Amino acid sequence: MTTEIKLPLDKGAVSSFSKEMNEPAWFAELRLKALDHFAELPMPKPDKTKIDKWNFTQFNQHTVKSTPFSSLADLPEAVKALVDTDVKNQNLYIQRNQTPAFLSISEELKSKGVIFTDLFTAAKEHGDLLKKYYMTQAINADEHRLTALHAALVNGGVFLYVPKNVEITEPIQAVFVQDDAEANLFNHVLVVAEDNSAVPYVENYISTVEESNTLANILTEVIAGANARVQYGAVDSLEKGVTVYVNRRGVAGRDARIEWALGLMNEGNTISDNTTNLLGDGSIGDTKTVVVGRGEQNGNFTTKVVHFGKHTLANILKHGVVKDSATVIFNGIGKIEHGASKSDAEQTSRVLMLSEKARGDANPMLLIDEDDVMAGHAASVGRVDPIQLYYLMSRGISKTEAERLVIHGFLAPVVNELPIEHVKAQLTEVIERKVR
Repeated sequence: MTTEIKLPLDKGAVSSFSKEMNEPAWFAELRLKALDHFAELPMPKPDKTKIDKWNFTQFNQHTVKSTPFSSLADLPEAVKALVDTDVKNQNLYIQRNQTPAFLSISEELKSKGVIFTDLFTAAKEHGDLLKKYYMTQAINADEHRLTALHAALVNGGVFLYVPKNVEITEPIQAVFVQDDAEANLFNHVLVVAEDNSAVPYVENYISTVEESNTLANILTEVIAGANARVQYGAVDSLEKGVTVYVNRRGVAGRDARIEWALGLMNEGNTISDNTTNLLGDGSIGDTKTVVVGRGEQNGNFTTKVVHFGKHTLANILKHGVVKDSATVIFNGIGKIEHGASKSDAEQTSRVLMLSEKARGDANPMLLIDEDDVMAGHAASVGRVDPIQLYYLMSRGISKTEAERLVIHGFLAPVVNELPIEHVKAQLTEVIERKVR
């Protein structure tokens, strides 16, 4: 039995938006096809979290028209803290609600064939290249109801393409700003690193409005070719009232490496799905996630690495802090397929609870279909170690300050992995605010 769900937008409205954005025919057709399948598909079912009463489909505005920023000096102070306004020729994209608001890419990268632009410009100017990768290799539109909804209503995002043999050392950054209480984010991020290339990419989601009743349906696809390396850092900091579904997925070719460093700091209810598929022999997936939950929010954070190639290596590290009446669920899945011999799947999940009503849950899973492999997991849920507190307090540190130091030390293994120093500082500041 299926329940009929009516969206605020019908086919006519979706087609009108597609025409307004001057999208190529294949993109417009993908939207309508996904809309047709939306009601038929099931909702995702995150383990140990009921989302049937969460609002993922009802909203007032699909797009909000915003004014671009003429320069970095015009950015809100909260956004200025995320970027280095003194650096010229930096590689930076800023999206304001659904509007591309600022873009800078160095001439050096342009000369090497690097593409860094908003999703709709990519569809118009690099359509054939985008079509090759967009929702074809990492995420499909018909996986479930929320991927179909995203494919039908995508209204923002970025495309980063790094050609073969191009190694980028300075981070490329995207900042997605929600400064309108009616702005719903259906963002799509596509990062493609061709063979023998390398790129560090960092993104920020930030709300500068305190109250809203909106949705964020975010999909990310990372495609790493043979011997490519992608470092993907993210700090999500959307405010209370934003219901978040975020699906970040990577596909790694032979000897490729995908590294995730994710700071998931949203204030509202959040479902996060992070999957890395190690398709090629010798590929590596490394995922580090830090979460802080507070208030009455619920969060379900699933990290999965699937080994298809031989001699593949995966490491999952997740640290979470939960306080007040919040709930944080960590699901870690290491899957070794038949034929992926000599592979190694390791994972560690730890949750620190700061109050009596806080709930933390860590669920490690190993699914092994091959004999000649290595795999292991560790999980813990507990409160602040009184011995650590005693050690610090015996040296004249107050209990409050000692707890703060323990928390920052507990989360440091992920925070330290972010490749941009001022973004790392921003994540530290968000953690400080949330656990204060």
